[in-house]
Amino acid sequence: MIYTGIDIVAVDRIRRAVERWGDRFIQRIFSTAETALCHGRTESLAARWAAKEAVAKLLGVGLRGIGGAGGVAFHDIEALADAHGRPMVILRGAAQARARELGIDSIRLSLSHDHGLAIAIAIALSSPTPRRRMPW
Repeated sequence: MIYTGIDIVAVDRIRRAVERWGDRFIQRIFSTAETALCHGRTESLAARWAAKEAVAKLLGVGLRGIGGAGGVAFHDIEALADAHGRPMVILRGAAQARARELGIDSIRLSLSHDHGLAIAIAIALSSPTPRRRMPW
C-alpha cells in the first residue's frame, strides 16, 4: 500500500510563533538536531513543521493527533537531512509504533519553501502482506 501526506504552511505563521514564544516554541516543536540544521532560518523551520504535519497525515493521525494527548508528539517525527543533504525522516515513540502497525519501513520526504510558503510531501510504502486464502 502507498501512504502519502502533504502539508503547506505560511512561513509568517512560524515566524510569528517564534517571535511570540521564542525558544520555548522552538524547543517544544523541533529537536536539537532540527534546530541546528535550520541555522535560525524561519523558512527551514516552517518546512520542518510542514514535514511533521505531512508525516502525521501519512501515519493517519493527522493534525489533531500530533502534539495532542495520546497522539504523536512533535519530537516523535524528526525531519533531518542525510549525508547528501536530502531530507529524511526519523520516527520515534508513538510515530514509530504507528509506522510499524502500518508495515512502513521507510518514508521519503520532499521539502521546499518559496514566496512565503513552505511545503512538505511524504511518501511511504508498506510491505505487502501475504493474501489469505478465502474459504470458498
